[in-house]
Amino acid sequence: MSIRAYVAIGILLAIGGLFATQQVRIKLALRQAQAAIADADTAKARAALLAAELDLAHTTQRVVSQYIDRVTVVRDRGQTIIREVPVYVTQTADAQCPVPVGFVRMHDAAAAGTVPDPGSAGDVDAAAPGITLSGVASTVAYNYTTCHEIREQLISLQDWVTRIRASAMANAQ
Repeated sequence: MSIRAYVAIGILLAIGGLFATQQVRIKLALRQAQAAIADADTAKARAALLAAELDLAHTTQRVVSQYIDRVTVVRDRGQTIIREVPVYVTQTADAQCPVPVGFVRMHDAAAAGTVPDPGSAGDVDAAAPGITLSGVASTVAYNYTTCHEIREQLISLQDWVTRIRASAMANAQ
């Protein structure tokens, strides 16, 4: 063989070696690009999750603030009503209208969510000791205030669920 043949074979081997090296470098670069794309997708998903969590936190804060404001108004009104009981249910009314034991038992059973015990009926028309009409009015006003507070809580929870659902639907799109 001539020197030209050896040179040609050498050149071909060098080109083959360079080609193989470039193929390895290209495969490595492709793997790195795929890993970078996967990392970017993960970062986008994480950013979307964090945005949704932030939106949830803002929504929750808004709803809780509104709830606290409304409940404060309800409590203030309830306290005002309770303070006004002596004006509307006077000591004269207390003396003229004794509260019967039967009424007290029915009220207590209704408040507890139970049926009154028929065995404890006794004289249901007798005056309940220590219970006055003004005391009943105060208790009823307090109970209604509590009811209105729970109503505001339920309204706030429903508002919160509606906002969260809307936010989740918006984020899903």
